[in-house]
Amino acid sequence: MPRVALSMIVKNEAKMLRGCLQSVSGLVEEIVIADTGSTDSTPDIAREFGARVFPIPWNNDFAEARNRALEGIQSEWVLSLDADERLDPRGITEVRELISASFAAYQVSIRNYVLSLEDRIWDRPAQPNDLRLEQARQFPAFIDHENVRLFRHSPEIYFVGRVHESVGPRVQGLGLPLGHSSFLIHHLGMTADEQTRANKNIFYRELGKQKVLEQPSNAQAHLELGLVELDNFGNFAEAMACFRKACELNPRFGVAWFFAGVTQLRLDNPSEAIPFLQKAEQCGHRTAAVAEQIGDALYNSGELEAAARGYRKALERAPESVQVESKLGLTLGRLGKGEEGLRQIRSAVQKRPKLGDLHDRLIQLLVLREQLHEAAEAAENKLRNVSETTAADFVRAASLWNQSGNLARAIAILHVGLQVHSGDLLLQQALSELKQHNEGEVNRLMTMLRNGTVESFQD
Repeated sequence: MPRVALSMIVKNEAKMLRGCLQSVSGLVEEIVIADTGSTDSTPDIAREFGARVFPIPWNNDFAEARNRALEGIQSEWVLSLDADERLDPRGITEVRELISASFAAYQVSIRNYVLSLEDRIWDRPAQPNDLRLEQARQFPAFIDHENVRLFRHSPEIYFVGRVHESVGPRVQGLGLPLGHSSFLIHHLGMTADEQTRANKNIFYRELGKQKVLEQPSNAQAHLELGLVELDNFGNFAEAMACFRKACELNPRFGVAWFFAGVTQLRLDNPSEAIPFLQKAEQCGHRTAAVAEQIGDALYNSGELEAAARGYRKALERAPESVQVESKLGLTLGRLGKGEEGLRQIRSAVQKRPKLGDLHDRLIQLLVLREQLHEAAEAAENKLRNVSETTAADFVRAASLWNQSGNLARAIAILHVGLQVHSGDLLLQQALSELKQHNEGEVNRLMTMLRNGTVESFQD
């Protein structure tokens, strides 16, 4: 049976490393770890598991560091992991089966756990956590992507790319047989605290800029930098320049055309977004996200019939998407198919009551249909179910109740809103305006509210 070595680079991973090394116990016969400057107990923990640990300088180059960690390996196969990753419990048996085949390397599914079902990685949506990994049961969702993590130990196979590094380009460039694995790697790093993730984004941005300077003809490098600028820093103009360059370098790069369209939408240029998104489809990037974004662009351009077709196509590709379901419902409502539209949005809200966007679309359609009492109930329902509501949400609910003739309910909601958002000027102004128009009645109701005789909307 061929032997497997675990190859890693680490720095100050004392909290995470033990779990990673435990996950490969019984599979790897060799552990080689390059340490880029730990000041905690990381090296000691690694040695507990029999690892060979050696220090290396950090030169802002992940590929260089990972290639140093390949040096001196004696085993025939290499498994590459990070400290915040875990080999799936079924992986030990599955890896042993794979290394007996004739492939040179394997694409591996990496399951990235995230903190919300609304998160995404590039254009990949989150999926509900299936609780496969015990240590990740507290996270609501995950997003899968693939990378080459299991490969034959050979001087010809090494990592390339200062950031988002992989041995995949070498394997493909050499024409070696590349398989798809049957096992998973679980990644916990995207669930880190907000400051840790922010620092990582800054770090990756700088490495991405260096990678583009070193590989100006690499369309993938421009795409990667564009995504950091778009998703992590909101620099739409810089992101657009990166995506345009990626498309210029590789006119068949569907995902680059897609994100160019997304960026145009973020820039509030829906008519300019449509050609980019259609080009993504033409290049074979026929995903639910592309169809949804085409629907969004058409909707924002006022082409409602075409937008509805886009949303229906997106639902065909991703029937579980409550966002698309609710967008289709709002579009149908604006096309005069109000009852059908309301059914669509209410179905989405029932499935995901904690998602604020769905409530907002329901409220909007009810207001368009002049069903103000139901709109007020829907606005209040959002306050009950969504954890992160704004002062504006309370003002809207109060305004709708006031327009529906229920001043007492409006006062109650503003009162609770000021408890949640103490001192908020918008809420204070809304209450002041109600007093100006209904001074006597408001004063009476406020007295009753303080005495507990007016029903609170939270009851």
